[in-house]
Amino acid sequence: MVLSISSTCTLEEVAACCNAVRFFQLCVYKRRDITAKLVQRAENNGYKAIVLTGDSPRHGRREADIKNKIIIPELKNVEGLLSTKIVADKGSNLDALANQTRDPSFSWEDIGWLKSITKLPILIKGLLTHEDALKALEVGAAGIIVSNHGGRQLDYCPPTISVLEELQVVHAVGGKVPVFLDGGVRQGTDIFKAMALGAQAVLVGRPVLYGLAAKGENGVRRVLEMLKEELELTMAFSGCSNVKEITRSHVRTKHDRQLLSLL
Repeated sequence: MVLSISSTCTLEEVAACCNAVRFFQLCVYKRRDITAKLVQRAENNGYKAIVLTGDSPRHGRREADIKNKIIIPELKNVEGLLSTKIVADKGSNLDALANQTRDPSFSWEDIGWLKSITKLPILIKGLLTHEDALKALEVGAAGIIVSNHGGRQLDYCPPTISVLEELQVVHAVGGKVPVFLDGGVRQGTDIFKAMALGAQAVLVGRPVLYGLAAKGENGVRRVLEMLKEELELTMAFSGCSNVKEITRSHVRTKHDRQLLSLL
């Protein structure tokens, strides 16, 4: 589980309720001392990695949030550290909070500072290009999460499944660190395709929330079971007895079809 920095339960509460592998998602605040405290709390409570959101120097224009004048609940992880009671005269309370508290100047050069305050590996989330993948390796990222932030940050950004190979993110990394795919995973076949194109694992967001909204904890469990069952079925039909047998030859992309048309 990747626990959001904006969760409505504290990272300590989540750590106490299960012994699963947990990562902590981090946005860097203007007040670096608060960021450092959050990272240390994650490390002290057994989280295995920091997932640094790298595609949000500013908050995206989320028009539904603005129209509905969304007001976010109290953010438990920063309770007592940061005031989240921001009143927005127009539009989204979330937008106002993000733009007032997060550090838009955070850059590649600051990854060194983040590494200096923790022993945890740092995964950078939000990369979509070959160049950014190379830069992430250069600054010492322990892993890369190919993500377009669920399509909520920038309109018309490419689907993440296409970026894995077409923009050569996987080739840029060359097996030096793991590459994960985030975004658009709705069925086990999506997981299979991502792995065939070079991802070591996928992140699942919206389906988990759909399951939670429909049937609570049991709904979440069923969503994960369905994805696992669908993946296993796809593997069986593709002649793969384990995930290591999933290869590039199992999928054909739009780029492949274009090459074939030239032959």
